[in-house]
Amino acid sequence: MRLFYNPDFDPKHPALTEDEVKHAIRVLRLSEGDDIFIINGKGQRFHSSLKSISKRSCELELLETETIPTAFTYRLHMAIAPTKNIDRLEWFLEKATEIGISEITPIWCHRSERKQVKHDRLEKILVSAMKQSLQATIPTLNQAISFEKLILQSSESEKFIAHCEEGEKPHLKHAYEGTDALVLIGPEGDFSPEEIQLALDHDFKPISLGETRLRTETAALVANQIIHLHHA
Repeated sequence: MRLFYNPDFDPKHPALTEDEVKHAIRVLRLSEGDDIFIINGKGQRFHSSLKSISKRSCELELLETETIPTAFTYRLHMAIAPTKNIDRLEWFLEKATEIGISEITPIWCHRSERKQVKHDRLEKILVSAMKQSLQATIPTLNQAISFEKLILQSSESEKFIAHCEEGEKPHLKHAYEGTDALVLIGPEGDFSPEEIQLALDHDFKPISLGETRLRTETAALVANQIIHLHHA
């Protein structure tokens, strides 16, 4: 399936974005009459045909509009501290999108080693993973915010914080009850004691993700998969 992305696709005026036109012509070398599918990231897929092709544009004929349900029925919001090596965060975004995730928020913590992320770059990772996994809905990627601000505005039914401090921490697979959830994953140096206490004061439950100490991106993906398997 030749899959393209246009978040502003208009069925009345079907078109590809400039980048996708380049991909169709220069990379895939499509020809007039070829069928393609365009997704808008909001659950719709548009079956179209290439009517004509020039060096910089494609004229499309819309054949069919489909609504594609998400591959999962739960809502999972993952708040993760960006890793020092940005490739590791991008790896997580790619794999989480393939598995299934609803929302992602980068968070700045007391011990964060990375102080900025390129939002547009991360969006492109999500788009690529959505297309690769043949989905039609893209996860929501929020702008990076402070840990404190996220805690204060969180409203999910189930809220968890995965940290490395000692204490009673049930495994996520036992703590999760199956409703909409928010999971906090900290930086390489873990959340600070003050951050952990703030989360606990706002009804976050401390959880374990296993007996071994995990990298930030590994912990996030393990949590993602645990919740995914709960609904399998």
